[in-house]
Amino acid sequence: MTYTGHAYALGAGTIVNAIATWKGAAFAVDLKTFADVKISKGKGKISGSIQGQPGADTRLIERTVELVLQYFDVQMQGSVETRSEIPLASGLKSSSAAANATALATLEALGEEMKPLEVVKLGVEAALDVGVSITGAFDDACASFFGGIVVTDNKLKELERREEKEMDVVIFVPDRKAFSSNTNVSRSRVIASWVEMAYSLALEGKYEEAMTLNGFLYCSALGFDTEPMMLALESGVKGVTLSGTGPSYVALVDPVSGPILKESWSQLEISGSLISTKIYNKEAKKLAGREQ
Repeated sequence: MTYTGHAYALGAGTIVNAIATWKGAAFAVDLKTFADVKISKGKGKISGSIQGQPGADTRLIERTVELVLQYFDVQMQGSVETRSEIPLASGLKSSSAAANATALATLEALGEEMKPLEVVKLGVEAALDVGVSITGAFDDACASFFGGIVVTDNKLKELERREEKEMDVVIFVPDRKAFSSNTNVSRSRVIASWVEMAYSLALEGKYEEAMTLNGFLYCSALGFDTEPMMLALESGVKGVTLSGTGPSYVALVDPVSGPILKESWSQLEISGSLISTKIYNKEAKKLAGREQ
């Protein structure tokens, strides 16, 4: 008997990057990663694949399935495949979304439940186990799972604040990739005192001020161009930042500033693409599984 499970989780944008202080904030966006899990009883391994990415690193999704199976103390073999609307290695939380979607799909295949925060923590554990994240990205994982805006303490794995907000989002995704595991952590830690200020703003609900301060700090520390941020501010945007450890930039926009920003960013000398989306305020979701 083969058991299947399907689920999706969300991409996200940064408000405060947690690498400097282990405290972060992020918001979910309407870009999804889908996971399909097939398992059956046996002692074989879990094999992973990413649609359209032959040769991609699949350790995270394989490890996530393994951890769910271990949680319920069941021995099974099978496969997991993900497909995504989120550009990989772009700072838009593709890893968090993949782990969350995979965990939910595995639960669906097993016919089991876990508390939402336990699912998130399991995905964080998988990310740390395979080395795709520096802090485990609990903030990104919470945004990807719960939707809306979240503020977290990543070291304590505590969700400090969650809020739903209706806002449009514009994302500039440069063609270059930037893997989180390659980030210069020591340079990020040097700016910790100022990142704490950004985190305090986020705790107060001043998300746009927090993300703009975060953006200038991390662009300087990690060597990214601040020109996309300056163009956003000149367009009337109040909240713009480097997302994660780059290379993407995300901006919260209104109906006036959004079109102006898209026009400005389209003139950048950095090759890349623009995505128009919105904050997504609903949770990640299981999709109906079935026995075969």
